[in-house]
Amino acid sequence: MSVVNITVENFETEVVNSDKPVLVDFWASWCGPCQMLSPLVDQVAEEVTSVKVGKVNVDEQPDLAVKFGVMSIPMLILFENGEAVKKSVGAVPKSQILDFIK
Repeated sequence: MSVVNITVENFETEVVNSDKPVLVDFWASWCGPCQMLSPLVDQVAEEVTSVKVGKVNVDEQPDLAVKFGVMSIPMLILFENGEAVKKSVGAVPKSQILDFIK
């Protein structure tokens, strides 16, 4: 499944009303660790069908970053039934992302 670009406008549709858990990557184009993590998140999106994967550019969507307390990036947040249930900060290996979404 491809990665969904999450915005304030589509957050409710893509995350809150999702019928499966949603892994959201909060990132920015100027962030080195974000650039390292991004391809791994893309791979997880292609390989794992039980979880929807989305990305939030914090420069373009500051309201979402504030709403979920994103102070450091990259930050991964796992949403279940529209609620943030887990957070992970910093670049992590793919194996850790897979463990995070289990």
